[in-house]
Amino acid sequence: MLALCTGSQGEPRAALARIANDDHPLVTLNKGDSVIFSSRTIPGNEKAVGSIINGLIMQGVEVITDRTHLVHVSGHPRRDELRDMISWVKPQLLIPVHGEPLHLSEHAKLARACGVPKVLLCKNGDLVRLGPGEPAIIEELPAGKLYKDGNILETEKARAVVERRKLSFAGCAFVAVAITEKGDLADDPQVDLVGIPEKNGDGEDIGDEVFDLVVSTVESLPRARRRDPDSIAEAVRRAVRSEINDLWGKKPLCYVHVMMV
Repeated sequence: MLALCTGSQGEPRAALARIANDDHPLVTLNKGDSVIFSSRTIPGNEKAVGSIINGLIMQGVEVITDRTHLVHVSGHPRRDELRDMISWVKPQLLIPVHGEPLHLSEHAKLARACGVPKVLLCKNGDLVRLGPGEPAIIEELPAGKLYKDGNILETEKARAVVERRKLSFAGCAFVAVAITEKGDLADDPQVDLVGIPEKNGDGEDIGDEVFDLVVSTVESLPRARRRDPDSIAEAVRRAVRSEINDLWGKKPLCYVHVMMV
């Protein structure tokens, strides 16, 4: 019995993944069965595909891939197959899709060589008029990735998305400083480090180092600047990011709140 299954790229809810996890409602493989991956792993999917392969092997299933056998079947047509398709369909208009600009350009050249009357090359966001009248690109619309953030949709360039990426990579430092009317520290600064290691490679406590730096930075400012909350905040922010970079090798986001008391 031969079963054709989805999931050759490691998709978690596809049939092959569920079979490998032994939680498919209808299909179960047994020792002595074989699974053939007639695909090549797309870069970035190696871990997910490897997990499926390991799950199948642990069930006693023989796994066959293109690494050991000539089993790869491309999902993309060759030039002769494209020529056949064009000769069968005889399109009046051909719009190359799926691929990088090089692929689209080559597809367009092939279509013109096959005598397709009209070939349109377009990119993501182009609005194409198919008819009535001459087919053409008539407008450009917003295009790109959307992220579901809670119950709202954000673009990939939205402030929250960009900041979240930075937070995941380098953490964040929060500093609160209270300054008297004369420009002196009213109390010890409050320092909170989120997503930042407690100690550096030499065993130094990063929080303590940052605390001492905040105190010395404020006290080293001219008294006139110590009466300006914006000047204090900027000086502390720069100093903290630089110090953590020296201790850790990464510059975190840094937010400084200055209170005049």
